[in-house]
Amino acid sequence: QVQLVESGGGSVPAGGSLRLSCAASEFTLSNYCLAWFRQAPGKEREGVANIDIAGRAFYADSVSGRFAISRDNTKNTLYLQMISLKPEDTAMYYCAATSSRVYCRTFAGYDTWGQGTRVTVSS
Repeated sequence: QVQLVESGGGSVPAGGSLRLSCAASEFTLSNYCLAWFRQAPGKEREGVANIDIAGRAFYADSVSGRFAISRDNTKNTLYLQMISLKPEDTAMYYCAATSSRVYCRTFAGYDTWGQGTRVTVSS
């Protein structure tokens, strides 16, 4: 069964850091474009960062300069390094994958999702 499993969420004070991981099973991440999304309570899901097969990254304005997306194809894992966290970063974070190259470097068309990991940033 194709599966993505996130980990690394937690509770940190404002200014803190976290690194989220997303491990894939039953498929090879190197063949997919990948992304991190988040959904805060009462808000719609939003794209945070994406990375294409060549490793080129794109960030939402709200996290640019603070978050870094990366992939380790040898470990079949996607990462999101988050620094200088703010209370408004509090959300459930999801990783997602798409095999359709037309959606690479966008936040549309992702068809494989993890179950999410919660990030809480206190002020």
